[in-house]
Amino acid sequence: MTDIPRPVMLPGLNLRDSVAQAANQAAAASAFHDYRLALAPNTLRRHRAALELFAEYLSEKGLRPAHLHDDPAAWRGITWGLVDGYYKWLLLQGYSVGSANVNLSTIKTYARLAIKAGAVDPAESQLIETVRARSKRRDRQRIDEQRRKEDIPTRIGAKKAEPVLLTAAQIAALKDQPDTPQGRRDRLLICLLLDHGLRVGEAAALKSADIDLQAGTISVYRPKVDKWQIHRLSEDTLQAARQYCLQDLLAMRKPSPALLAGSSKNGTLTGVLSIRAIFNRVRLLGRQIGIVDLSPHDCRHTWATQASRAHTPLERLMDAGGWASYAMPLRYIQTNEIANEGVRLENKDDQKPDTRHSE
Repeated sequence: MTDIPRPVMLPGLNLRDSVAQAANQAAAASAFHDYRLALAPNTLRRHRAALELFAEYLSEKGLRPAHLHDDPAAWRGITWGLVDGYYKWLLLQGYSVGSANVNLSTIKTYARLAIKAGAVDPAESQLIETVRARSKRRDRQRIDEQRRKEDIPTRIGAKKAEPVLLTAAQIAALKDQPDTPQGRRDRLLICLLLDHGLRVGEAAALKSADIDLQAGTISVYRPKVDKWQIHRLSEDTLQAARQYCLQDLLAMRKPSPALLAGSSKNGTLTGVLSIRAIFNRVRLLGRQIGIVDLSPHDCRHTWATQASRAHTPLERLMDAGGWASYAMPLRYIQTNEIANEGVRLENKDDQKPDTRHSE
């Protein structure tokens, strides 16, 4: 009979303490890995970019941290002063207040993980939590005003400070595309963005099997909330889908499993319409009707604003838009509320003439 080896016990520790300590060490070593398992690819890319910027800031301070994204031990020596300095550095570099806030949130998240792994002192962690983002609109405006006085940029990159809200005439013009394979594809794309509020990644991921022309529905996967939804197609979307699917998608030499096919310079449909291609196409279609730098998010913003103005209930707007919390749909509803609704300046009875003494 083979002897069963006994666990090695550390000096001064009983078996239970030794096992518990080993479990803590294993959990600490995999803290970052376990956290990232549940994150979407876009979130992972955003986190890595924020941590690379943090490493760039630390290098300017004479520090050389390695593997901030993967190794909790790399966070040893990170203090609240460095985190606070990083946030201010981002603003001085010209990043928008919103981008600086998102970056700060990422750094604090990984700092918490490093605390659990024992790489950051708990007392220091409490101070790191005191580093606050400038979330109030008034604070953001004042920061941008001060930066303009000092000739510091207030935004890096092509992202707009405020989304474009399309008018009814502009929406009609965007949907009015040429009766060609590319034009019919473009019309369906615009309808999906404007009538159903799809995110650009959700539109790019659609398959031809996701649309049911007979039932007039489309199945959409929402990565933000990790679930499938069924949307009833609007009249414009259903008409565009019928024309495109029956005339063009089935006629392609190599039928693509993707719903939205790509197109060549001569307008021939081929391949798959990627996320980048959707951005470029929407921008081009916008320029054709006089809108500078139109984006797919502008279409989603217009959809949500229209739904809010039509008094769509908060729960329905949240579900239809694929949001994970009430924060964003509530913002649309509050923005479109009539501030003085129900306010009365005088009593109508006071306006009636006094006829008590009239003959």
